Order: sequence, then structure tokens, then C-alpha cells
Amino acid sequence: MGNRLSKIYTRTGDDGTTGLASGTRINKDSVRMEAIGSIDELNSYIGILTSHPVPADIHKLLIVIQHDLFDIGGELAMPQYTVIKPAHIKTLEQNLDQFNKDLPPLKEFILPGGNIKTATCHVARSICRRAERRCIALHRAENLRSEVLQYLNRLSDLLFVIARVLADGDEVFWNRSNIGD
Repeated sequence: MGNRLSKIYTRTGDDGTTGLASGTRINKDSVRMEAIGSIDELNSYIGILTSHPVPADIHKLLIVIQHDLFDIGGELAMPQYTVIKPAHIKTLEQNLDQFNKDLPPLKEFILPGGNIKTATCHVARSICRRAERRCIALHRAENLRSEVLQYLNRLSDLLFVIARVLADGDEVFWNRSNIGD
């Protein structure tokens, strides 16, 4: 494969537009670019999570997810391009079930924190929810494929469960008694 980027700056975006893979130029603040940027931010934050010492099975899964997110970015940049399939969603669901099976049932809300790995995972989860909202907005404007929306919805659930696993029993629960103080 040849060089994808031989020159990093092109000056073509100086007018507030950016090029899609199709060659079409769109505004950098368009709903499509908001969705692409949120997916990119999520991928970057999952990269931060992988830099922490996490269990090998979680690390391996997060790397797979990063590749999937890159593919979703490709789908958003090339609307005719299709990569994410129902099998990708099924894989997330299977991992969700596997990681969740040994966790204690929730009886209270969890605060994002506890340790750096758990907090980082919760930030990734909240970014995933934003990316999902941006993709829903794009879907309303341009009819995005449902598999992308389903993938992001399952991923945010999976990140919540992974955060619980990474807490290693040291979860921070919401304390109702603090209400009104």
C-alpha cells in the first residue's frame, strides 16, 4: 500500500471545510463531522484506557473495538461504505454477557471513579454516549445504517460493565443521604 498522507497540511481546510473520502467537501461543524469527530475522540480515549494495566482479555477486546471504531469512522466518511455488520454487535453482546455474569447485581447508581482505570473507562463510556447522540442526529438528517447505532449503544453498555470489572469490587456508589445537604 502506498503512502496515505504524504503531506500533513494541505491548506484546503482553512476555509472551514473538510474533504470526505468521496472528495465531497463539507463544513467542519456539520452533523456528519460532529459524528466523525466524536467517534475519533472515543477511539482516542479507549487508546488511553489500553495504556493502563488492564486484564489481557479486556485489552485484546479494546483493541478490536478500536479497529471497529475506525471502520465506523470510515462508514461515516464514505456513506456508501459498509463494514459494521450484525456479527460485530453480537460480539459486543457476548462479551457484555461474559464480563457481567460474575458481577454483583446493582442496587444503587455508580459514580464514575474508584481508580484510574475505572474512571478512564467511564469517560470513554460517556464519550460513547455522545458519539451515539451525534450519530442519531446524523441519522435523522441522512439515514445512517442501524448497525452503527446499535453498535454504539451496545458499546456504551459494554464500557459500563468493563468499568465495573476494572473497579475490582471497589465501586463508588451514589449516596442518597447527600441529597439536600
